[in-house]
Amino acid sequence: MEDNVELNCEVIGKPTPEIQWWGIEGNDSEVMSQLYDGARQQRVKINSSYNIDAKSSIKITNLSIEDTGTYECRASNDPDRNDLQKRPKIKWIRSQATLIVIEHPIIVTNPPILESGDILTETTLRCNLTNPPSSIEGHVWQKDGLDIPDTSDKATSTIMEYKLSAVDAKHSGAYSCHYFTTPAVNNTIHVKALPGVSSDKKSEYGNEGDVGVLTCKSSGYPLVENWMWSRLSAGGVQELIVNGTKKFQIKSSVNKTELRIHPLTIDADQGNYICNATNEIGTRGETLHLRVRGRFAALWPFLGIVAEVIVLVAIIFIYEKRRKPDEISDDDEQGSAPLKSNASMNHKDKNVRQRNSN
Repeated sequence: MEDNVELNCEVIGKPTPEIQWWGIEGNDSEVMSQLYDGARQQRVKINSSYNIDAKSSIKITNLSIEDTGTYECRASNDPDRNDLQKRPKIKWIRSQATLIVIEHPIIVTNPPILESGDILTETTLRCNLTNPPSSIEGHVWQKDGLDIPDTSDKATSTIMEYKLSAVDAKHSGAYSCHYFTTPAVNNTIHVKALPGVSSDKKSEYGNEGDVGVLTCKSSGYPLVENWMWSRLSAGGVQELIVNGTKKFQIKSSVNKTELRIHPLTIDADQGNYICNATNEIGTRGETLHLRVRGRFAALWPFLGIVAEVIVLVAIIFIYEKRRKPDEISDDDEQGSAPLKSNASMNHKDKNVRQRNSN
């Protein structure tokens, strides 16, 4: 019920035949009447075209139980086909289609809408199907159009249940219960919560004079409608940051926002910043800390390394300087012994020569 249906008919003949639509309403198979464009309170729309062949379609909108019945496409190219006083030489060609209109099955959802303000702990989503269009061959739960793991079954029950461990941004979304019938039917439960706001870095660093970038992301359902940035003053007051003023630039999408500050200064820009995300349920924010380093702050680690190298070289130099005199004196003592030994050897050689001469 309340749907639309369209029937099409195509006929080939020479000369080109005329197409008419007739209908048998309800269970009374003896009553058939011709259907015209605009019939049944303007719910019948007929569109025909005649070229080499004949084409026609009939569309019935906002179907009701009374539209159930048999519909005929009739075609004829007899010149006397519409003369009620003459018997047509050529019979009307007929093609029939049966239309059965069934009542929409009713799926009662409990609750129809669930908001985080209603309940924060475990809760159960429930669907109950009445007047199923056919036998039930199974079920499955979906979240945001995707099957939820381990929820598909082949049971025939008209009741479906799904437990939520919490009602928050992580578990929010459009949950739908699907019944495996012919045709398949489903209904949706909207679980709504405050936005989930997060940042990859709770603390961001920037150098003086450079561009500072702070980023926040959102999750959950409904989607974020508005982003706002503010700075927390020393007195704890949130000072609203307006896009395009002074040195602030804000770029936002549905699930992300970015604050750019240029140029950074230590005194004016260092501190805590808050990004606030708002959806139809409410507002939630996240605090980020921005640290601004001096322009030459990046050189200090390098200078420290250079200083360590200089100190190490100085220590090695002093050590070598003090150790060198001791090594020279030791070498002199070691060199005197071989000289004494050589003199002794020469004396012995002289004695040997004297004995030989004798």
